[in-house]
Amino acid sequence: MKSDLGRNMRVASAFWSHGNGQGEIREETLREPADGELLVETLFSAVSKGTESLVFRGGVPRSEWDRMACPFQEGRFPGPVKYGYASVGRVAGGDGLAKGTPVFVLYPHQTRYVVPTDAAIPLPKKVSPERAVLAANMETALNAVWDAEAARSKELCVIGGGMVGLLTGYLARRFWGEEVWVFDPVESRAAVCEALGLRYAGAGGHPEKFSLLFHASATEAGLRRALDLAAFEATIIELSWYGDREVSLPLGGAFHSQRLTIQASQVGAVAPSRRQGARHRERLAEAIGLLDDPALDVLITGESPFEDLPKIMAKLTSGAPETLCHRIRYPD
Repeated sequence: MKSDLGRNMRVASAFWSHGNGQGEIREETLREPADGELLVETLFSAVSKGTESLVFRGGVPRSEWDRMACPFQEGRFPGPVKYGYASVGRVAGGDGLAKGTPVFVLYPHQTRYVVPTDAAIPLPKKVSPERAVLAANMETALNAVWDAEAARSKELCVIGGGMVGLLTGYLARRFWGEEVWVFDPVESRAAVCEALGLRYAGAGGHPEKFSLLFHASATEAGLRRALDLAAFEATIIELSWYGDREVSLPLGGAFHSQRLTIQASQVGAVAPSRRQGARHRERLAEAIGLLDDPALDVLITGESPFEDLPKIMAKLTSGAPETLCHRIRYPD
């Protein structure tokens, strides 16, 4: 075991959600890293706007409390709970990686922490710590594209131009070289789509129907739109998570006559087509490697210091439709 924690390094600050639209920053004392563990000092983290807003307002259904637990979570839903999974830091000591190595860890918002060495994935040289906060969302998008491989099509669209939808469209275009249309009511998404090589459908001119559709708007209206845009025997890959909200669909319409398929994609399990050859760690490492494109920086739409997290979460939960990835910066 290596002793790495000086007096100042023993104290960490972490963000906790109360599950009622409020949160706070708490201090905690760290233990020494044991053999096979690292001390990581955080540089940046990111707010996963959709999921963390549900957690922040207490919208996780009781039936999903166990399944929705993230790695290294503390507390239980509805709260108080220490929740989050997009932390980028540098190794400050411990066993297995050189001091100063930049790493990504599926860890909540906290200034420093001790984790098993195999929980920290070193960043490739072409992936900056600032951009690496996109890794968790990129992993979700990667799994979605793997789920859709059997339904691959030239008539391809994404409904819901949030983080996951845009990254999914980006990967589909990058992997398959196909034109990808994005449907989203926020007009500023047009510039983001252009930067990522995607087609924004707000002005029309798109194909009338699509054979493969990714739905990521997390709204009933978006999923209904997917049904309207689906061609004969089309597949809709459902990426949205609705929490405690119920969704009503017109399945008495074209759903049966057009032989449509709605297929769930969930990052908690590796896509069946890749399950034998990829574990969660390998999938996450591949997702991090795919962040080598500077064009992806367009997805970072804001940054705030760590101490502002309670009010930033309240703002994001109340709406903020222009926001994609909000990055949190940690003190030196």
